Amino acid sequence: MDIIVETSARHVHVTKETLEILFGAGYGLTKKKDLSQPGQFACEERVTVVGPKNKIENISILGPVRSVNQVELSATDARSIGVGAVVRESGDVSGTPGCVLTGPKGQVEISEGVIVAKRHVHLTPQTAEEWGIKNGQILSVKFNTDGRRAVLGDFVARVRGDFANAAHIDTDESNAVLCAPGTVGIIVKEAV
Repeated sequence: MDIIVETSARHVHVTKETLEILFGAGYGLTKKKDLSQPGQFACEERVTVVGPKNKIENISILGPVRSVNQVELSATDARSIGVGAVVRESGDVSGTPGCVLTGPKGQVEISEGVIVAKRHVHLTPQTAEEWGIKNGQILSVKFNTDGRRAVLGDFVARVRGDFANAAHIDTDESNAVLCAPGTVGIIVKEAV
Protein backbone atom coordinates (compact mmCIF):
# COMPACT_ATOMS: atom_id res chain seq x y z
CA MET A 1 0.00 0.00 0.00
CA ASP A 2 2.26 2.75 -1.32
CA ILE A 3 1.32 6.35 -0.51
CA ILE A 4 2.89 9.63 -1.55
CA VAL A 5 4.22 11.47 1.52
CA GLU A 6 4.02 15.26 1.60
CA THR A 7 5.62 17.71 4.00
CA SER A 8 3.14 20.14 5.51
CA ALA A 9 5.14 23.27 6.31
CA ARG A 10 4.06 25.80 8.95
CA HIS A 11 0.89 27.63 7.96
CA VAL A 12 -2.18 29.45 9.25
CA HIS A 13 -5.92 29.01 8.66
CA VAL A 14 -8.05 32.07 9.43
CA THR A 15 -11.70 33.00 9.71
CA LYS A 16 -13.18 35.70 7.46
CA GLU A 17 -13.35 38.03 10.49
CA THR A 18 -9.66 37.52 11.31
CA LEU A 19 -8.68 37.96 7.65
CA GLU A 20 -10.43 41.34 7.53
CA ILE A 21 -8.72 42.53 10.73
CA LEU A 22 -5.31 41.46 9.42
CA PHE A 23 -5.71 42.72 5.83
CA GLY A 24 -8.64 45.17 5.80
CA ALA A 25 -12.43 45.21 5.53
CA GLY A 26 -13.83 43.17 2.65
CA TYR A 27 -10.46 41.54 1.92
CA GLY A 28 -10.38 38.17 0.13
CA LEU A 29 -7.60 35.61 -0.11
CA THR A 30 -5.39 35.59 -3.21
CA LYS A 31 -4.67 32.07 -4.48
CA LYS A 32 -0.97 31.44 -5.13
CA LYS A 33 -1.19 27.74 -5.99
CA ASP A 34 -3.45 24.75 -5.53
CA LEU A 35 -2.44 22.13 -2.97
CA SER A 36 -2.76 18.37 -3.43
CA GLN A 37 -6.03 18.20 -1.51
CA PRO A 38 -8.89 19.35 -3.76
CA GLY A 39 -10.18 22.84 -2.93
CA GLN A 40 -7.21 23.70 -0.70
CA PHE A 41 -4.72 26.36 -1.79
CA ALA A 42 -1.69 28.34 -0.64
CA CYS A 43 -2.24 32.09 -0.59
CA GLU A 44 -0.12 35.10 -1.40
CA GLU A 45 -1.04 36.52 2.03
CA ARG A 46 1.45 36.03 4.85
CA VAL A 47 1.35 36.80 8.55
CA THR A 48 3.63 36.90 11.57
CA VAL A 49 2.93 34.51 14.44
CA VAL A 50 3.95 35.97 17.80
CA GLY A 51 4.40 33.91 20.95
CA PRO A 52 5.58 34.81 24.45
CA LYS A 53 9.26 34.19 23.59
CA ASN A 54 9.69 34.94 19.91
CA LYS A 55 7.96 35.39 16.56
CA ILE A 56 8.01 33.71 13.16
CA GLU A 57 7.48 36.00 10.18
CA ASN A 58 6.26 35.33 6.66
CA ILE A 59 3.95 32.37 7.40
CA SER A 60 1.59 31.47 4.58
CA ILE A 61 -2.17 31.46 4.95
CA LEU A 62 -3.94 28.47 3.42
CA GLY A 63 -7.38 28.85 1.95
CA PRO A 64 -10.25 28.81 1.87
CA VAL A 65 -11.20 30.67 5.05
CA ARG A 66 -12.25 28.43 7.94
CA SER A 67 -14.74 28.55 10.79
CA VAL A 68 -11.92 28.70 13.39
CA ASN A 69 -8.41 30.14 13.43
CA GLN A 70 -5.65 27.55 13.46
CA VAL A 71 -1.86 27.86 13.43
CA GLU A 72 -0.01 24.68 12.42
CA LEU A 73 3.63 24.61 13.49
CA SER A 74 6.29 21.95 13.97
CA ALA A 75 7.23 21.14 17.55
CA THR A 76 10.50 23.01 16.97
CA ASP A 77 8.59 26.11 15.81
CA ALA A 78 6.19 25.98 18.76
CA ARG A 79 9.02 25.74 21.27
CA SER A 80 10.95 28.53 19.55
CA ILE A 81 8.10 31.01 20.10
CA GLY A 82 7.48 29.79 23.66
CA VAL A 83 4.28 27.84 23.08
CA GLY A 84 3.65 24.26 24.21
CA ALA A 85 3.73 21.67 21.43
CA VAL A 86 0.21 20.19 21.50
CA VAL A 87 -0.41 17.43 18.94
CA ARG A 88 -3.95 17.57 17.55
CA GLU A 89 -5.95 16.70 14.48
CA SER A 90 -6.75 19.66 12.28
CA GLY A 91 -9.79 21.53 13.58
CA ASP A 92 -9.43 20.24 17.16
CA VAL A 93 -8.16 23.43 18.78
CA SER A 94 -10.09 23.42 22.07
CA GLY A 95 -7.73 23.95 25.00
CA THR A 96 -4.64 24.52 22.83
CA PRO A 97 -2.25 27.46 23.27
CA GLY A 98 -2.90 30.81 21.64
CA CYS A 99 -0.74 33.44 20.00
CA VAL A 100 -0.93 36.79 18.24
CA LEU A 101 -1.35 36.98 14.46
CA THR A 102 -0.02 40.15 12.82
CA GLY A 103 -0.85 41.33 9.32
CA PRO A 104 -0.32 44.55 7.40
CA LYS A 105 -3.53 46.18 8.68
CA GLY A 106 -3.85 44.85 12.23
CA GLN A 107 -3.36 42.05 14.68
CA VAL A 108 -5.53 39.45 16.36
CA GLU A 109 -4.87 37.66 19.61
CA ILE A 110 -6.27 34.14 19.45
CA SER A 111 -6.81 32.45 22.80
CA GLU A 112 -6.36 28.96 21.31
CA GLY A 113 -5.51 27.37 18.00
CA VAL A 114 -1.75 26.67 17.92
CA ILE A 115 -1.22 22.98 17.16
CA VAL A 116 1.34 20.51 15.95
CA ALA A 117 -0.73 18.63 13.38
CA LYS A 118 -1.21 14.94 14.07
CA ARG A 119 0.27 12.80 11.31
CA HIS A 120 -2.48 11.76 8.94
CA VAL A 121 -3.25 9.88 5.75
CA HIS A 122 -5.88 11.29 3.38
CA LEU A 123 -7.70 8.54 1.48
CA THR A 124 -10.55 8.41 -0.96
CA PRO A 125 -13.39 6.07 0.07
CA GLN A 126 -12.49 3.80 -2.87
CA THR A 127 -8.85 3.42 -1.80
CA ALA A 128 -9.80 2.96 1.85
CA GLU A 129 -12.22 0.17 0.91
CA GLU A 130 -9.67 -1.49 -1.38
CA TRP A 131 -7.00 -1.41 1.35
CA GLY A 132 -9.39 -2.32 4.19
CA ILE A 133 -8.83 0.92 6.10
CA LYS A 134 -11.52 2.67 8.14
CA ASN A 135 -11.86 6.40 8.83
CA GLY A 136 -10.09 7.19 12.11
CA GLN A 137 -7.98 4.01 12.04
CA ILE A 138 -4.44 4.46 13.35
CA LEU A 139 -1.71 3.50 10.89
CA SER A 140 2.05 3.54 10.52
CA VAL A 141 4.07 4.54 7.48
CA LYS A 142 7.39 2.92 6.61
CA PHE A 143 10.07 5.07 4.96
CA ASN A 144 12.91 3.54 2.95
CA THR A 145 14.83 6.77 2.38
CA ASP A 146 18.58 6.43 1.90
CA GLY A 147 20.33 6.38 5.26
CA ARG A 148 17.16 7.22 7.24
CA ARG A 149 14.88 4.21 7.02
CA ALA A 150 12.19 4.48 9.67
CA VAL A 151 8.64 3.65 10.63
CA LEU A 152 6.49 6.49 11.98
CA GLY A 153 3.34 5.56 13.86
CA ASP A 154 0.22 7.40 14.98
CA PHE A 155 -1.05 8.38 11.52
CA VAL A 156 -4.81 8.81 11.62
CA ALA A 157 -6.70 7.69 8.51
CA ARG A 158 -8.96 10.44 7.17
CA VAL A 159 -11.37 9.06 4.59
CA ARG A 160 -13.55 11.44 2.59
CA GLY A 161 -14.89 11.74 -0.92
CA ASP A 162 -13.21 15.09 -1.56
CA PHE A 163 -9.72 13.91 -0.56
CA ALA A 164 -6.77 12.82 -2.71
CA ASN A 165 -4.57 9.97 -1.46
CA ALA A 166 -1.55 11.38 0.43
CA ALA A 167 0.17 11.15 3.82
CA HIS A 168 1.11 14.38 5.62
CA ILE A 169 3.95 14.95 8.07
CA ASP A 170 5.42 18.18 9.44
CA THR A 171 8.87 19.59 8.74
CA ASP A 172 10.50 18.08 11.85
CA GLU A 173 9.31 14.61 10.84
CA SER A 174 10.18 15.19 7.19
CA ASN A 175 13.74 16.21 8.04
CA ALA A 176 14.14 13.20 10.35
CA VAL A 177 13.41 10.74 7.52
CA LEU A 178 14.94 12.80 4.66
CA CYS A 179 11.57 13.12 2.94
CA ALA A 180 11.79 14.88 -0.43
CA PRO A 181 9.20 15.68 -3.10
CA GLY A 182 8.02 12.39 -4.58
CA THR A 183 8.85 10.31 -1.49
CA VAL A 184 6.63 7.24 -1.25
CA GLY A 185 5.90 5.50 2.04
CA ILE A 186 4.36 2.12 2.72
CA ILE A 187 1.23 2.01 4.88
CA VAL A 188 1.36 -0.50 7.72
CA LYS A 189 -2.05 -1.19 9.25
CA GLU A 190 -0.75 -2.01 12.72
CA ALA A 191 0.30 1.04 14.71
CA VAL A 192 3.83 1.01 16.07
